[in-house]
Amino acid sequence: MMFKSKIKWVALGGLVLSFLSLLVHMFLANTSAELVQYHVMTRFLEDLNVNVMGKQGGASRKLWKKVKPLEALQPYANPRKKYPVPVHKNNGFIHAKIFGGFEKIRSSICDLVTISRLLNATLVIPELQESVNSKGIGSEFKSFSYLYNEEHLINSLKNDVIIVKDLPPKLKEARKRKECPIFKPKSSASPEYYVKQVLPKLKKGKVIGLVIIDGSCLQAILPPKLAEYQRLRCRVAFHALNFRPEILSLAHQMVKRLRASGQPYLAYHPGLVRDSLAYQGCSELFQDVHTELIQYRRAQMIKQKLVHGETSVDSYIQKAKGLCPLMPEEVGLLLRAMGYPPMTRIYLAGSERFGGQRVMIPLRAMYTNLVDRSNLCNKYELNKLLGTETPLPLSPFNYTPTKTTTEWDQAGPRPRPLPPPPGRPIYQHEKEGWYGWIAEKDSEPDLSAIDLREKARRLLWDAIDYVVSVEADGFFPGFNNDGTGWPDFSSLVMGHRLYEMASSPTYRPDRKFLANLFNSTRDNLYFPRRNWTLAVRKHLNNSLGDEGLNRQFHQSKPSSFLSHPIPECTCTIFKQFGNTKCPKWLKDSFTESKTQETKITDENEQQPDDETDEWQSGSEDENQSKDSTFEQDSEIDPND
Repeated sequence: MMFKSKIKWVALGGLVLSFLSLLVHMFLANTSAELVQYHVMTRFLEDLNVNVMGKQGGASRKLWKKVKPLEALQPYANPRKKYPVPVHKNNGFIHAKIFGGFEKIRSSICDLVTISRLLNATLVIPELQESVNSKGIGSEFKSFSYLYNEEHLINSLKNDVIIVKDLPPKLKEARKRKECPIFKPKSSASPEYYVKQVLPKLKKGKVIGLVIIDGSCLQAILPPKLAEYQRLRCRVAFHALNFRPEILSLAHQMVKRLRASGQPYLAYHPGLVRDSLAYQGCSELFQDVHTELIQYRRAQMIKQKLVHGETSVDSYIQKAKGLCPLMPEEVGLLLRAMGYPPMTRIYLAGSERFGGQRVMIPLRAMYTNLVDRSNLCNKYELNKLLGTETPLPLSPFNYTPTKTTTEWDQAGPRPRPLPPPPGRPIYQHEKEGWYGWIAEKDSEPDLSAIDLREKARRLLWDAIDYVVSVEADGFFPGFNNDGTGWPDFSSLVMGHRLYEMASSPTYRPDRKFLANLFNSTRDNLYFPRRNWTLAVRKHLNNSLGDEGLNRQFHQSKPSSFLSHPIPECTCTIFKQFGNTKCPKWLKDSFTESKTQETKITDENEQQPDDETDEWQSGSEDENQSKDSTFEQDSEIDPND
């Protein structure tokens, strides 16, 4: 009996173990994708840790040093004159709808708050049409809260403007009955326009609607007497307009991963956006279907009178004028000329990269540690931002073959000759690609529900990239000041960095100068002469300081104040940029942080510089030897 009872217990134990094993296998099957991706990401980060101790050579450290002439600039957007607190009894409510992507939304919100202060009105949290039009986004988010933190915006600006989440019931009903006047202001609208035309209607009806399409609804440069309104723009953009906590948490986690083992990183935004490329006529810089897509979009813009000119434009003439972007390959050559080592960590920002991965191949070949959010995060982390999305129905897809298969099936035994086979089935992914229509139709199809949802998701990806780019140890724009008059991602990042940490390396290249420089050595791009490398270094180093700021002031500020918020929103420790001196508490804070930085610098300078310096000198010697070789034998093609 004892023997039989033991067998029963063993059998029972075996069944329990089998059941547990089955549960473990089911769990692993459900999470295998995340585990594999997390493992790949971890291995990738380990590969990034070239120098485990975080040491850098002297030549490499110089690339990340702060720009000394700009250290005197400090962020200071507080009111400097008598500034009354808003009261609830005011002229009425402003309700706004904002169309456009991330850049237009951010710029428009700052203008809306400024206009509300100007008109002594209460601002209703604006509707972001990019998220409203997307059906079935996370049910826990409303339009504005999909991207930004509503409570933080309301509390941060309580001394500037009264902001509410919704209209009072009576005014809400009036708006539904379309009884409130609606305005569609241009981006160049002046303060007088609002005071003379909008304010009387606001006082009469107690509510007005604004529809913002151009990414702005107030002119960028205001008269000196309205300098407080410019500082209000800064307080909105750089302090009050925070992303929701989940976005900030993931973005800061990505920054930590990029800086693993104490290594700095450079953020790079290519600026390859279809609308900007079409506006300037840069289609010939791409190949195949991408060229046709840009041409089609340019033709649309001409019909809409957004562009005045011909559909076909010589892209290389446009590029020589500095109107087209620096291509990723050119950016890689510029960074290499500056002395950035091949293992430099580069973060690729931007939710839209027109041209796909193909245009990034040359840059990735030069800098293997080129990463984006998909490399630094697993799918689980990214999907958490989306919330609980409602599943979308699959698009119906019916394929009607051009030939029936009956004749083929009844053709008799082989080897009798067969009729031509029926047409190969056309699969769904071949017909519904984002560019598949260009080969068959003359007009671009309307966006599907999946396309609209993807546009909403791009807001989140741009928000993550914005935080990572602002906090980067260096920033390089591929297409800032694109000439469209709309706010662009790179210019907003550059303006934020200029306000928050002006001395941090931010390149402001002159694309016209660099285009001519590239044309001068087009046949030897990868083995340029020494004087070409020195010319690149001189230009890019100058772009970090006064020369670059001057260019940004004249080219970017007239269309977007947030791209160059000085001197209105800054003060100086020393008399250099304007006459506004920083308050004593800010000077003391600067002195304290400067002392800590000096200690860290002294510790780093005691570390050996052999590794990076050896690479630097080796590459220069190699360039010199290549040049001498070309002079001796002109028949050798360096690009072979």
